[in-house]
Order: sequence, then C-alpha cells, then structure tokens
Amino acid sequence: MLLPYVHKDLIECGCDEAGRGCLAGAVYAAAVILPTDFCCPELNDSKKLTEKQRYALRPYIEQHALAFAIGVVSESEIDEINILNASFLAMHRAIEGLPIQPQHLLIDGNRFKNKTTIPHTCIVKGDGKYASIAAASILAKTYRDDYMSTLHISYPCYGWLQNKAYPTKAHRNAIRENGVSPFHRKTFRLL
Repeated sequence: MLLPYVHKDLIECGCDEAGRGCLAGAVYAAAVILPTDFCCPELNDSKKLTEKQRYALRPYIEQHALAFAIGVVSESEIDEINILNASFLAMHRAIEGLPIQPQHLLIDGNRFKNKTTIPHTCIVKGDGKYASIAAASILAKTYRDDYMSTLHISYPCYGWLQNKAYPTKAHRNAIRENGVSPFHRKTFRLL
C-alpha cells in the first residue's frame, strides 16, 4: 500500500513526468493533490501497471483528486534547454495549472529546481512509495501516450503507437530508413 502523505496537515501535491527518455515528442508532467483519505489499492507506479490498468485508473484519479493539472514542454523547447530542465519546466507548468495552491510538493526523483515558494521534497522512486506521485505518474504517462498516438496518425512509419517514441530497435531502424520527423529531438542521439 502506498503512503498517503509526508505531512498530514499540509496540502501536498505529487509530481512526476513521462517521456524523458524518448527520442521524439514533448515531455509531459502531472501534478496531483489527493485527499488524505484517498484509497485505491490498485494504484502504483505507472511503469508497474499495464496500459489497460493505467487507463482504467485515470478517470478514478481525476474524479477523486482534489486537483490535478498537466504540464507540457515541446520537443523544440527540450532541444533548447535540455531534457532535465524541460522535465522541471513541465512540472512547474503542471503545478501552476492547479486550481488549488499546494503547501508542499512531493517530487519523483533525486533533484528539482524549485522556482516556486512552495517547499518540496525529492523522493527517489517516489512513484512506487507515495499515492500522489503514483497518481501523477499515471496521468503524465496516459496523457503523453494519447499525444503520441495522435502523432502516430501522421507519422505511422515510426511505430509510435507501440513504442511511444522510446529508443527501441524498431524506432531507430525507422529513423534510419525514413529520416527524422519534425517531432524528433534534434539534440538526442537518434541513431
């Protein structure tokens, strides 16, 4: 069972991103504020769930969260500021999009450039430890997967419906055969 909070008396927001290791497309982040009594035994790190499980949990999270928001940073912005800074920016955009002001941020990972006045705690593998980070990981992943499925319609040769732009052998072979799309990250080692 995932932990509900770090500070019970504060409005805590879990943050996570998806798409950092991809060769193409935007990076997505989600910020989620859950009620302290939120209960969902199926909730887990998005990487430990099947696609079907993630999509089944998304509406449950959205209906029961006190607030949630998605932040997006495009592939051209990633090329300009690098993927680490883009991940932080996506999280900031998600946090700024929340209709409720959090009092504490739970960030998945080991570092965060906090440009807010809100205190934060970085938690390594936090998406497998805290409910709000796990919920954020599911929202970030499913919204990004939706985006890649839409891009796949115009660029089916890259197999983004299956690989979501991660550096699979098939994706790299498709780049070799077809060149790069306008959505590939030019600063990444594509081949």
